[in-house]
Amino acid sequence: MNAPRNGKMTVADLRRDIIGIDSEVELLDGSQVRYVFLDNAASTPTLRSVMNCIEDFMPWYSAVHRGTGVKAAVASQLWDASHRIVAEFVGADPATNCVAMVKNTTEAINKLAYRMRFRKGDIVLTTAMEHHSDDLPWRRHAEVLHVPVDEQGNLSLDALRKTLKSHKSKIKMVAVNGASNITGICNPIHDIAKWAHEAGAKIFVDAAQLAPHRKIDILPDDDPSHIDFIAFSAHKMYAPFGTGVLIGPKAFFAQGEPDMIGGGVVTVVTLDGIEWTNPPHKEEAGSPNVVGAIALAKAISVLQEVGLDAIAAHERELMTYTYDRIRSMKKLRFYGPTKDFSNKVGVVTFTIDGMDHALVSAIFGMEGGIGLRNGCFCAHPYVKHLLKISEAEDRKTTKEILAGNKSHMPGMVRASYGCYNNEEDVDRFVEMLNRIVRGEYRGKYVQSSSSGIFTPQGYVMDAAKYFSFSRNGSAAKTPQKLVAGNGKTKNGSRKSKKHAVR
Repeated sequence: MNAPRNGKMTVADLRRDIIGIDSEVELLDGSQVRYVFLDNAASTPTLRSVMNCIEDFMPWYSAVHRGTGVKAAVASQLWDASHRIVAEFVGADPATNCVAMVKNTTEAINKLAYRMRFRKGDIVLTTAMEHHSDDLPWRRHAEVLHVPVDEQGNLSLDALRKTLKSHKSKIKMVAVNGASNITGICNPIHDIAKWAHEAGAKIFVDAAQLAPHRKIDILPDDDPSHIDFIAFSAHKMYAPFGTGVLIGPKAFFAQGEPDMIGGGVVTVVTLDGIEWTNPPHKEEAGSPNVVGAIALAKAISVLQEVGLDAIAAHERELMTYTYDRIRSMKKLRFYGPTKDFSNKVGVVTFTIDGMDHALVSAIFGMEGGIGLRNGCFCAHPYVKHLLKISEAEDRKTTKEILAGNKSHMPGMVRASYGCYNNEEDVDRFVEMLNRIVRGEYRGKYVQSSSSGIFTPQGYVMDAAKYFSFSRNGSAAKTPQKLVAGNGKTKNGSRKSKKHAVR
């Protein structure tokens, strides 16, 4: 992208750095509009700075650590530097903590649950507001207790403290998200860490939704409020190239066997013995995703240059602007804070009385050119609680779903902001929401009972209109196509730029 005027990137620069920001899509009526992406809580688009960094690195791509020659040395140094950058991002002491590169947060939690080596009677204390990835892996290895939430979706801190006291010595891990992907509520992770440590437990923080939005400091190892383990994903941080991280004490990972074994995790192997290598290599079996690690490191450097505090302030402004415009709309029900955004990341979750959440989301896409998300967002218990679904209703719907009918599957609609979204995007969202609430959409939508998805009657999505694996078959590349002679894309991005990795 073009260099900022003052030499430092700002939030405004981030929008110009997004690949696909000017992509156009065809609406149901045949018109073309700029696509507005508001599903960042699921996965973010790519920063042009990150893509340029990857393109500059690719001529030097090589397997790491055991190869010889210049390319192997370059790739190895950058791979190791990426680990250091991730550690610095959360304030982890590299002398005592390690960063294990994994596929995503889900894999990180599964790894940690396995590596905890729980014994019979051990308990994991998690919450009723967790993503399935911070619930189901623990269930496989230990007894799991869930701290309840109130009607607004806030975690009951009193119940958490009481459970810690009543099960003291049995609770080995407290697993909690840093921010909810549904209500956006941020939990007081350092307070919870202190309470967990007082009860003799460790704490794990699922920071997948927190890391792109707020500054994180796990604090020194000897601080009572220190975060023992933390994980997050690159695909929610503008670097969707298949990398996530798990950060925790070196001493912990030095013990026991890794969850995956093979190349790279050993020092010596004989026909009848194995000597494991040191962490983090012990936790990174097989050929690693070097490109993904470099992409994450570059994305972190960009976000830090702008400043996570500046990003948080921009996000709060967007939410204030949004809720001021939609709070008084009839037929709307909101989930999560709608006025105080000091402890909320940028999600706007709602339902419209009398309308299926899947239908609402479909209309946004087909008639507004706006990408949202609907459903239970991989947090079924939390969503059902917020929707006040009774046990009888839940049993009935579950029976239908298991029989192959998802027509009545409960859910909500979610718009989630990234650091690059602006008031223009919000205006498009609000305008379309107004139209839907007033019943001013045009299409006749049909629901698939097997998937629950609504599509306009007779409509068939032709992905080849936007992208094809054929070299000459991609029509959607136009907004990012290089304009001959000036070396810039239509959105002002430079074709290439040198990048330094510390």
